[in-house]
Amino acid sequence: MKQKRDERTTMKKKQKKSKRPGSILEEVIYLHESGEDQKGGYPFRLVGAFILDFLHFLWILIKWPIIVITTIGILGCVVVFVRYGKEINQYRVYADKAVNDSTKNTFKKNETTYIYDDSKTTIAKLSENGDSTYLAYSDIPKDAVNAFIAVEDRDFWNNIGVDFKGILRVSVDYVFSRGDDVAGASTITQQLARMTFLTREVSIERKVKEMMISIRMTQKYTKEQIMEFYVNDAYFNNGNYGLEAAAQAYFGVSAKELDLSQITYLCAIPNRPTYYDPYDHPSRALTRRDKILKDMYEMKAITKSEYEKAVTETLTVRTQKQSTQFFNYETTYAVHCAVEYLMKQDGFHFKYEFSTDSAYKKYQKQYEEQYELERNALYSNGYKIYTSLNSNAQDSLQSELDDKLSFDSEVDAKSGIYKLQGAMTAIDNSTGKVIAIIGGRSQSALDSTYSLNRAFQSYRQPGSSIKPIAVYTPAFMKDYTPDTIVNSIDVKAANKRGADVSKLTGASMTVRNAVVNSINGAAYQVFYKITPDYGLSFLSSMKFDKIVPSDHTLSAALGGLTYGVTTVQMASAYTTFVNQGDFRQPTCLVSMQNDDGDELYKETASTPVYTSDASAEMIDVLKGVLTSGTAKSIKWSADSKIAAAGKTGTTNDSKDGWFCGFTPYYTISVWVGYDTPKTLDSLHGGTYPAQIWKQSMLDLTKGDDAVDFTTSSSSDSSDSSTEAN
Repeated sequence: MKQKRDERTTMKKKQKKSKRPGSILEEVIYLHESGEDQKGGYPFRLVGAFILDFLHFLWILIKWPIIVITTIGILGCVVVFVRYGKEINQYRVYADKAVNDSTKNTFKKNETTYIYDDSKTTIAKLSENGDSTYLAYSDIPKDAVNAFIAVEDRDFWNNIGVDFKGILRVSVDYVFSRGDDVAGASTITQQLARMTFLTREVSIERKVKEMMISIRMTQKYTKEQIMEFYVNDAYFNNGNYGLEAAAQAYFGVSAKELDLSQITYLCAIPNRPTYYDPYDHPSRALTRRDKILKDMYEMKAITKSEYEKAVTETLTVRTQKQSTQFFNYETTYAVHCAVEYLMKQDGFHFKYEFSTDSAYKKYQKQYEEQYELERNALYSNGYKIYTSLNSNAQDSLQSELDDKLSFDSEVDAKSGIYKLQGAMTAIDNSTGKVIAIIGGRSQSALDSTYSLNRAFQSYRQPGSSIKPIAVYTPAFMKDYTPDTIVNSIDVKAANKRGADVSKLTGASMTVRNAVVNSINGAAYQVFYKITPDYGLSFLSSMKFDKIVPSDHTLSAALGGLTYGVTTVQMASAYTTFVNQGDFRQPTCLVSMQNDDGDELYKETASTPVYTSDASAEMIDVLKGVLTSGTAKSIKWSADSKIAAAGKTGTTNDSKDGWFCGFTPYYTISVWVGYDTPKTLDSLHGGTYPAQIWKQSMLDLTKGDDAVDFTTSSSSDSSDSSTEAN
């Protein structure tokens, strides 16, 4: 009996032993229940075993995904190296050369930009700050250094020029925000690298170069030197590079005299210079000042009492911007063209169509911020800009405008500038380049004469001069011809609420007759049939930049636009007819070189807007405007055998007068009116604007052969008519 009990006991022990588990928790329980556990503290070991088992389970769960992800990552690196290894090596070579060739002078923003006319004669020198504003590191206020570090790069003193943790954080934020959060993570060194060696283009290539240059800069220069370069290169808006220039401009003191509140206020500006402009948006800069002070306090760069005193201090910024240097009209336009080209180089996306008015306004803010940054880069980076501007043509056209408007010498009481004004743009049809641009009447004794270049900065209602480019040539792209019969409907009736325009009728005439005599009702009917969306799409294609959703009404057929157009835009649009429907973006740039002599400028390819047949038909129609239409009074053919065509335009109450016309050689658009719109009874497109156009075109074409337009159309002036659908 005893033997059987012993056998059963032995069997049970074997069974228990055979069931001995593998998990740590089960092992602890087994030892405790079997009596083999000779240690104390069973409850604590039980908890510990549970935690260890959980971690073991977690490892099993994530082990394979980690292995897979790691493998994919390694393979990805191999693929990237194989696919982009050559490019990456080129970036490395570029970074090495850029930094190795750099000196302290590389980081000084004092290089002069030169602008030349078509004969390579210097017409302007552009420059910003000189050496007198440069601060050595020992002269930079300590609070300024700490302010930039606190808000821009807290690991500045220790990083290798790049913040990889920050890049990872921003990448994660970018993914989870679906691209909405594109915050930088650029270190101070990276920002300096971008300002000095690279464009502002948003691309992977630029970012990789920026990182490589930053690492090399950290190897070559001390942190103190990098900070010195950064403080002196930072842009504080309104033409002020460097802390010293900003201190003088905004507070009228040197940098060493600034207090903590003033310093942090200024250090707020470089992050977004236009957005934090102390003149235009002082409260924004104040808000960022408070953030910087808080950041400095958190990193123990200032005491609590210093923080509290600075954050409550009332700052007094100089009440107005310092005087700006004014240039002549050709220079201001050349600067504009160069600035927009730099914007394009830096990846700015120009827009000409907007879904809502708010989208347009948002875009305008982005445009203005980028424009200001590039304008000041132009002034300080030592470019050589060669243009198509012809000084003789400029003088001649300026003289014609001044002479024809000399009958009115009334001036504005505040500015002293003539109230009655005009603007003109002349384009060489063979190149599509602007050769002369008149932004207003000249007043040699007045410094501020050139503060506004109306030729590209003043947007005015175009009146009937819009009809060929937005109404009739688009109609020719459909089933209309010059001989299609249209009706001059009642415009007032068409504008009534609930009016059924399709049922309105009026006097019948051909499209040719409607254009030559500028019949508004006919333009209204055609525009209704082709739709405003279709007609205005041609303006967007020709880069009219202020066409907004509210313009998409029938009133646009007569030039009723929210903002209007410029003489540059109108001249380039009419040039498109001569070039058989191919549009060339207007510019005066021919060459643009950086301070190393590298060519930056590339011609923009022309784009087809109208068909060659539609363009030829419109040219044929517009020739009649000068022979028998609204501009016949200028008697062009009496003084020139060169073929010419054009269109008049007059707005309600004669507030704006236009003439846009061309010969096979040149296109000129002319506007006349008041800066603050008001009626001039004698102003019509066929009076002052057409007269200015005629004399200016005669000056430009003097000595040229008498030629007609070259077209690919068989369009003629037959009397056959076709009813429009």
